[in-house]
Amino acid sequence: MKKLLVLIIGLAAILMTSPAVQAAGKTIGVALASDTNPFYIVMRKGIEIQAKKLGWKVRIVTANEDVNKQVNGVMDLVAQKVDGILISPIDAVATGAAYKAAHDAGIPIISIARGSKSKYQTLFVAMDSKQIGRDIGDWAANKAGNKGNVAMISGPPGSNVFKDLADGFKEAIAKQSGMKIVYEQTGGLTRERGLNQAEDILVAHPGVKVIYAGNDEIAMGAGQAVATAGKKANIIITGLNGVPPALKAVMKGSIDMTVVVSPMVWGKLGTNIMNDYLSGKKHKQKIFIKHIIATKGTAAKYLPPKRKK
Repeated sequence: MKKLLVLIIGLAAILMTSPAVQAAGKTIGVALASDTNPFYIVMRKGIEIQAKKLGWKVRIVTANEDVNKQVNGVMDLVAQKVDGILISPIDAVATGAAYKAAHDAGIPIISIARGSKSKYQTLFVAMDSKQIGRDIGDWAANKAGNKGNVAMISGPPGSNVFKDLADGFKEAIAKQSGMKIVYEQTGGLTRERGLNQAEDILVAHPGVKVIYAGNDEIAMGAGQAVATAGKKANIIITGLNGVPPALKAVMKGSIDMTVVVSPMVWGKLGTNIMNDYLSGKKHKQKIFIKHIIATKGTAAKYLPPKRKK
């Protein structure tokens, strides 16, 4: 409870301390990795809410996990001469042309949630991906009694965030002499993929004890496959992002945990950091958002409050 209170106070302080000097009347472009993933839908809302408070206009370009489409969208924003761009790059390398175009036009381009390897990235509003991966691994190992086979349905191979998450998880599992990673596949962040790959895992490794999922959508798909096979009581499934459907799945026992990195808070924070930059306030090149593990006994605390009728 104490940790939760500290987290809430810390996030509130970040969101409430808008700079004394505001970059009013600006237009920012937004190029998120997905238009359908619940995580990015909520993040977009956070951006729009905070932008409205600042008196800014927001221009959205769609991508839906298509790198070329995202790069072209950023090029369009550059041509429209927006004042700044918030981007969640689908691929840390392949989106490099988008970052260079923004830089060449004198437009700050701030990565949010996923980062870029481009030297033209202005700032990165990130999570401590490797540490989160370690925390997931430590939690799963403890839950499994420090023994058993582990399968990984990891995120996109071109994203450094998902690579760091997986690497951190592997570090934690490697410390357990009784645990072994017997399967790993990288790929898209969809529920369908989680379902299909979990089905493959159950055939190839029927005694698997832990399934690590790159995000909540994958985790919920894996949970469906495991439940259909009648094995949920024997398999631990981890998620990431803490979106409401995943929190409810944790409460029901369909998956076992998720890491709350509030996309709403993230969107607001990214917008505030852009405001700081445009107002001349300095930040470190990488700004971390807080994270917390939600389990069956705590998940309900992190659901958004119900709207009053």
